[in-house]
Amino acid sequence: MTAQPAVREEPPHGAVGHAVRLSRLAAGMSLRELARRIKVSAATVHAIETGKTDLAVSRLRDIATVLHTTPERLLTTDASIDVEPAAPRRRPTVAPPVGIEDWRMFGPLRIDPVLAAAITVFVRTGYHGATMRSIARRAGMSVPGVYHHYRGKQMLLVTTLDLSMDDLTWRVLAAGAEGRDGISRVRLMVEALALFHTHRWELAFIGASEMRSLEPADRRRIADLRNHVQHLLDEAIDQAIAEGSLGTPSPRHAGRAIATMCTSLPQWFHLGGPTSPEQIAAEYARFALGLLAHPLAAPA
Repeated sequence: MTAQPAVREEPPHGAVGHAVRLSRLAAGMSLRELARRIKVSAATVHAIETGKTDLAVSRLRDIATVLHTTPERLLTTDASIDVEPAAPRRRPTVAPPVGIEDWRMFGPLRIDPVLAAAITVFVRTGYHGATMRSIARRAGMSVPGVYHHYRGKQMLLVTTLDLSMDDLTWRVLAAGAEGRDGISRVRLMVEALALFHTHRWELAFIGASEMRSLEPADRRRIADLRNHVQHLLDEAIDQAIAEGSLGTPSPRHAGRAIATMCTSLPQWFHLGGPTSPEQIAAEYARFALGLLAHPLAAPA
């Protein structure tokens, strides 16, 4: 007796259409935009989502490509669930968190459970190894529940890097404002960079390793924010040179070497190790002065 091959039962058109709608909403895409991208009318997409028309395999593939999913996922999505479009991401202002005014203080981040879970998963598996399901599991939520707050993995990564740059920028600005002259501004700003990259090593690790995973527009925007921090340090170095405190012949190269020295800290530093963030910050400030040819760089 010859075994018969298993026949996969296809879901009804309504279920597939509902899955298309779920994926479209999760991607933050309008019905008209989906129609434009797959080169059909908005009425056709509406008919697909409401199960009023057949969905050819070729068109299913086109829809899956546009929505950054797969035909298999659209065919197996549970039609009993629903989601609303995620709220647009708000760009926070660069300011200290409520209750924290000292740039040397690092309290717990006040973030939602989904973002906290995403940060942990991104550190453990990398952005491309993370899935919305693994993030939902870590957050103790359903996948549709996660999509209700964030449109997808890319939005979580962008929000993480925005959070990182906001927290870093206000600390560097506050540290520089404490300096009475150029050289003290340089020292304090390097301390702020080192403290951030040790206390907030998870955010810093993601920032250092996942810039390549951003979509082009956000990659350029985050790169501009990073360049702004570099320029703040460069300005303090220029001030110190003008005041006659520094003797480096290559201030720009030294400034980038100092910043890179700090951004590499998450590759090896972990809280609870033999050296505290404060000790690292003091040492790195001395290292920075050494690169800038300042006599105070010599060990005490």
